Amino acid sequence: MGGQRFQNRVKGMSMSEAYRDACRLAEAEHGHCQGYSGEINSTGGFHDITKEWKESKLGINEFIDSKEDKGKLIKGNAYGVCVRDPHPNKNKVKSQVKHNIEPGTKKWKLVYTVSTLSEDFAKDYSTKGEAVKIARDYTEKTGKATFVNMEKKLDTGSKRVATITYKKSDKESEGEYYFFGVAPC
Repeated sequence: MGGQRFQNRVKGMSMSEAYRDACRLAEAEHGHCQGYSGEINSTGGFHDITKEWKESKLGINEFIDSKEDKGKLIKGNAYGVCVRDPHPNKNKVKSQVKHNIEPGTKKWKLVYTVSTLSEDFAKDYSTKGEAVKIARDYTEKTGKATFVNMEKKLDTGSKRVATITYKKSDKESEGEYYFFGVAPC
């Protein structure tokens, strides 16, 4: 079994998240190959060597080259370095709510629905006659019994009453990570 060098630069809120994203991307691009794609998704995990990189005072590319030149890379392992720390959202409330308010009075309406023992049809009918026609057609085609149901539903223009969105912090940013190593191929 051979080995192939790989190097990935990935952003994420943590090194673990970035590693998972790098593996997913490698699998999408190169396939699984039963664990021998020669990419980061063939590794069994990562070792965080950020402290070693910072102590070396080398640029990231020089540091990676020095690790590869010394032959200290164990096949099947990924080595991770955080070159820019993430800044998570420290707001107490991390979402915002927009209420969808429809002016006017709401009315109840009477509708007819069609169902079988195992499924409901996704349409409302305004008259019992329409619903019976659809139910009879279905029963005649499939041989299954159908039921016409009468329901009261609130007549609204939209079913959506609120939208909740993520509220990003001004200082929030993802970290930047380099992964490298020798993967089985």
